[in-house]
Amino acid sequence: MNLQTSFLTPPFGFSLFYLKGVAPPEVKTTDIYYGVIPFIIIQAMVLLMLVVFPQIFGIPTHL
Repeated sequence: MNLQTSFLTPPFGFSLFYLKGVAPPEVKTTDIYYGVIPFIIIQAMVLLMLVVFPQIFGIPTHL
């Protein structure tokens, strides 16, 4: 999940550059950056839940 989030965040947002490559010329890179903000927030919330409540995701808390 952390790796997936890194593909959407600058400066190494590889998915953002791939999308820019197939987008029409009138779509600017900043438009793409602003467009992924809600998805980054959702992924950060899931990462936080994964750390705070690992049992929800089936990760044993006792080993």
